[in-house]
Amino acid sequence: MAYQFKIQLQGISKPPVWRKFLIPENFSFHQFHLAIQNAFGWYNYHLYQFSEDGCRSDVRIQMPHEESEEDELDSGKTKIKNYFKNAGNKMIYIYDFGDDWKHQVVLENITADKILKPQCIGGKGKCPPEDIGGIPGFQRFLKLSKTPKNSEFKEMMEWMSLDADAVWDPNEFDLEEANEMMQEDNYLKKY
Repeated sequence: MAYQFKIQLQGISKPPVWRKFLIPENFSFHQFHLAIQNAFGWYNYHLYQFSEDGCRSDVRIQMPHEESEEDELDSGKTKIKNYFKNAGNKMIYIYDFGDDWKHQVVLENITADKILKPQCIGGKGKCPPEDIGGIPGFQRFLKLSKTPKNSEFKEMMEWMSLDADAVWDPNEFDLEEANEMMQEDNYLKKY
């Protein structure tokens, strides 16, 4: 079986940033995290958490780290099929506790498809760059991107190791590129 999810970045609406993809039924939450990273174009630089309602939820699933609490579940050992049982089940995925990127995760369907790796089947909007400063930083970046010759925009692009002369299109989404990213990663690696 395969699980079909829609994951939408919260707090960004013009355009919205979301991805739809299929995940193998036996995936752990850590493998799910890696698939989300690839589908959105994040680089897996930061900590993450899956939960029912955010940081104060009873169920928190994340990669163990120095400050982990006893009641947090290990994302490498916890399977998605144990929490996503029916279409409409939801969770919050938080990536980068500094920038605080919250994603709404919705299980849309459980299919009879047999897949070995995740497959992106749709999406919209370009994902914000890493370490941009969360929603306020991204909004400032988008405003500056309307005047790409602006020196502050060029400095931001260089600081993020992006081509200073590149055009930033917030509407850009490339399904083929997302799938290439999802196929490249080794989902069996441990953190």
